[in-house]
Amino acid sequence: MSNTSYASVNVLTKVFLLAITLLNSSAASEHADNVVDTVVIDAGHGGKDPGTKGVFLKEKDVALKIALKVGSYIEKNIPGVKVIYTRKDDRYLPLDERAAIANKNKADLFICIHANAIWKPEINGTETYVMGLSKSVGNLEVAKRENSVILLDDNYEERYEGFDPNSPESNILFSIAQGAFQESSLKFAGKVESEFKSRIGRRSHGVKQANFWVLWRTAMPSVLIEVGFLTNQKEEKFLYEENGQNLIASGIYRAFKEYKTQVESIN
Repeated sequence: MSNTSYASVNVLTKVFLLAITLLNSSAASEHADNVVDTVVIDAGHGGKDPGTKGVFLKEKDVALKIALKVGSYIEKNIPGVKVIYTRKDDRYLPLDERAAIANKNKADLFICIHANAIWKPEINGTETYVMGLSKSVGNLEVAKRENSVILLDDNYEERYEGFDPNSPESNILFSIAQGAFQESSLKFAGKVESEFKSRIGRRSHGVKQANFWVLWRTAMPSVLIEVGFLTNQKEEKFLYEENGQNLIASGIYRAFKEYKTQVESIN
């Protein structure tokens, strides 16, 4: 058997075992108390990793500003909810550490905030991703771009268990594990996009599925929000201005509040 074949089998085995672990843990704990009192907010990129860029705005900067605003809204308006940030300043944080923060704190929801880019400058709007099979080439390209940050880490092949962000096999296999939390993730993602579209008048590309490493390794409902396209001049200006950031953050906050109410109404 070739080295490539061994690598593929190794990845599949690890994903299968993790999927079983997550399915068992979700069955045991996700529906045990039906509370949402700990949320981890992850500002994408940071430090040596700027993310995508517009003319004057970097993804890492706008993601951090919006993440802090979302957390502030929750802390001020929903007493009892513990808000944890993966980063609160401009620092580099590997993907595995971001997921580990959420798992270590037993978060009830993981919100990852990013900004988008595409070669067509006329494209604008928001989209929210959950873990799953990529339904289009565009979804896969977004996932590959966001996953490619692992290449900045030392010993990334060992650290990320053979995951290759450019490998179609790796991207397909990783959709298995988050199945345990997909329904809840889809519910929250839908609320986010509804807020963006109906409350603040943004163009919504809807809820999508793709294979994001950081979502795969979180043992709770998780979403990755692309708040807009920095490659669109008008949208970059909107995201650069504080009012635009406030509107996006308030939409995510309201979605969280509604999601929390819905989940806890089951009790």
